This record gives sequence, structure tokens and C-alpha cells, in this order.
Amino acid sequence: MTVDYQTLSKTIAALTEGEDDAVALMATIACEVHHADDRFDWTGFYRVTAPELLKIGPYQGGHGCLVIPFSRGVCGAAARTGEVQLVEDVDAFPGHIACASSTRSELVLPVWNCAGDLLGVFDIDSDQPNAFTQADADALAAILKDSFAAVA
Repeated sequence: MTVDYQTLSKTIAALTEGEDDAVALMATIACEVHHADDRFDWTGFYRVTAPELLKIGPYQGGHGCLVIPFSRGVCGAAARTGEVQLVEDVDAFPGHIACASSTRSELVLPVWNCAGDLLGVFDIDSDQPNAFTQADADALAAILKDSFAAVA
């Protein structure tokens, strides 16, 4: 199954119209994205809750790690660098944190508010190797940018 990102974007926009609460947005986005594609095994947010520290936020799937420092793992790398992390094989990623042993590939995108502050990261794990493409990353980055544009 491939994601119809145009429809997904319109659905999320309709569901979240006028919403400026970050957690409410995260919960809705995690749910909609998770159910949009069979490749998505775990879909959720890690929120910046202290300097250099991420804590689990709204998600869909099995248990995730509760706390991730910016210095560790794929999520930490996305938060630390502010850059999308597109990882074909998590076992080859230095310092990967195995929150779930089934995870084979991962896509993590930084999430910014309207002031340009890092709110957290959006993490999608797959139990399939090389599950994500640059097209997935680009489409999801656009959805996140639009969705969090009104969050202060």
C-alpha cells in the first residue's frame, strides 16, 4: 500500500482546522498517519520537555521508549541536527536505540512551531527494511509544517 499524501494532508487539515494545541495535533497526526500505510509499525511523537531531552508523546503502536536524550539514537539525531533522518537499516545506525526489536527502518522528522522552536520529533518505525523514501519524508515534512504553523 502506498500513501495518498494529498488525501492524507487534506484529511489532517480538516480534522485539525483551527487547532493550536500541540498535543492535540500530535495525537491526531499520529493516528491518521499510522493508519495510512501498512509499512508504518509505530508512529508517534517525542516532545522536547527539557534541554537536550525528548519524552514520549502521542503515538500509535506498541510501547516506545519513554525518554530519549538528544545525544542518542535516530530521534536524538533528528532533534540535535534539526534534519530529517531517513534510516534504511537501523542496525547500521550508530547509537540506534532499540525501543522495539521488530524495528528495521526508521523515518524521523523534526517538528517546529511558528516561532521556529523545536517542539519535538515525529518518528515512524517499520518492521520492513528500507521502508521509507525521500518522497515519504518530503510529504510528511509538508504536513507537519502546515499542521504546526499556528502553534506558538
